Amino acid sequence: MLGGNGTLKNSPGLEQIEADVLIASHPALRERWEKLEMRVHKAEERRRALLHIMGDLNDINKRLGNQRKAMLHILDDYESDRSRLARQTDRLDNSRRALLHILQDAHQSNLRLGDGRKAMIHIMGDLKETSAQVLRREQELRDKQEQLVQAAKLATLGELTTGVAHELNNPLNNIGLFVGNAIDQIQMNRASPQQLLRELQGAMQQVGKATEIISHLRTFGRAAPTSRQRLLIYEVVQRALSLLQEQMRDRQIIVQLDLASKSPVVVGNSIQLEQVFINVLSNARDALVDSPRKRISISGWTDAETVELSFQDSGPGIPPGLEKRIFDPFFTTKEVGKGTGLGLSIAYGIIKDHQGTISVVNRPGEGACFRIQLPLAKPNQAEDAEA
Repeated sequence: MLGGNGTLKNSPGLEQIEADVLIASHPALRERWEKLEMRVHKAEERRRALLHIMGDLNDINKRLGNQRKAMLHILDDYESDRSRLARQTDRLDNSRRALLHILQDAHQSNLRLGDGRKAMIHIMGDLKETSAQVLRREQELRDKQEQLVQAAKLATLGELTTGVAHELNNPLNNIGLFVGNAIDQIQMNRASPQQLLRELQGAMQQVGKATEIISHLRTFGRAAPTSRQRLLIYEVVQRALSLLQEQMRDRQIIVQLDLASKSPVVVGNSIQLEQVFINVLSNARDALVDSPRKRISISGWTDAETVELSFQDSGPGIPPGLEKRIFDPFFTTKEVGKGTGLGLSIAYGIIKDHQGTISVVNRPGEGACFRIQLPLAKPNQAEDAEA
């Protein structure tokens, strides 16, 4: 076909013929073309798999509702077991006092020695049985506490599901765009191997991002192992913040990070410490509901032996007189039905198990500041120490 200046223009039919001739004359190019088409089909299958994952996330959310109900039952059992343990302890103290009286009577009168021995045998049997029951109850309480920690974590995970689902939408949409572009180019016979390769590489990057989000969610949701390892504490803080980032944006909360580029190293359990930071950040988030200024500042610094993390919010602060009670189990300043009072208590227990401290500096009307101190890892400290 001639152009306006009399030159010959290539029509789309000629371009297709030239492309077919080029591919036919280069077997390697044809083979690469076929591989690219196979990768396009695989990318489409992955997209469909991710859609199924979104459906699974909805199912998980429903199951988490059941977990919350189970947690309430666990709390009832916990209170019942604690009361029973208190009664058993009183019984043990009474038995010990009775034993002391019997020993005194044995010294005062030889005539009562025989009866005293019999009574002592019975009491020693009671002491042995009661001690065994106390040990069993203590183990049951530890198991219930672990269940409470896991249930609280799953409840937190339920709150995070909406935000994580929103974060998954972005890579899924991008994957659809990349794959859709590749399909359009193939259908319109305008696709070059280089263009298809760029589109598919972009889709694979988004698949990796979505996989990373889901992997992080699964890691946080499973029960924490007992082992401890050397870890970069600032990275754990940033992972916890990433799970709450969408909620912070929805509530128009500004989060300021003041952490050094080089993170200090501590020995600890990554999942447990991440739960501590999520609980503290969630507490700060909830404190800003009615605050005109919504800001959370996170900073960290080190000295010769410890690293200190500070979480400062711009909320109303803690009501005066309650600063020493906020770490008590089941204590909460929130309305009925909006808090279990376990978040800060669990955080306190985990930090104490890591030989650290957690405290609060209260400024009524200006916010609260939670400070967490953890010992730095020593150069010769074991990589995998038992908790």
